[in-house]
Amino acid sequence: MNAIPCIIDVEASGFGSLSFPIEVGVALPDGKRFCSLIKPQPDWQFWQFEAQALHGITRELLDKQGRPVIEVCQELNQLLAGKTVYSDGWVVDQPWLITLFHAAQHRMAFTVSPLDMILTETQMSVWHSVKQQLIEQSSPTRHRASADAALIQQTWMVTRDGST
Repeated sequence: MNAIPCIIDVEASGFGSLSFPIEVGVALPDGKRFCSLIKPQPDWQFWQFEAQALHGITRELLDKQGRPVIEVCQELNQLLAGKTVYSDGWVVDQPWLITLFHAAQHRMAFTVSPLDMILTETQMSVWHSVKQQLIEQSSPTRHRASADAALIQQTWMVTRDGST
C-alpha cells in the first residue's frame, strides 16, 4: 500500500468486555482529523478509573460535552463512506465501534481492518522504536483518539519511507 491510510482510534470507559466507547478519532490521508466525545447511553455504566487516568476523560465531561451516538455515527459514515480504515487496536476498537453503531441503530458505511494488514515485515520490525521516537519528538500532551490516530498514521509513513 503506497497511499496514506486512514486511521481510526477509539478511547473507552475501561479495558474489559463491559467497556464502551467514549471518544473516536480519525486521521485522514489529507492530514485532516476528526474527533468526537461520545455521550454514554443510559445502560453504559462500566467505568474504570485506570482508563480515565490514561485518557483523561471523565464521565462528567462526557455527560456535558459528549455528542449523541446517532450524531457521531452519522458523521463517521459521512466522512468514511465506502472506505477501509485501519486500527492498531482492531481487537478492541472494532467491538467498541459495533457497540456505538448498535446503540445508534445504524449500519457502519465503512470497513475497519487491522493495521497489520498493511504493514510490511520491515515496518513491523521497527514499528515500536519509530513510534517511540515520534512520541519523544512531539511530546504529545494527551492520550486522545485523534492524536493517537495521527501518531499511528505518522509512524506508518515514516516506516514506509524507511526514514527511521
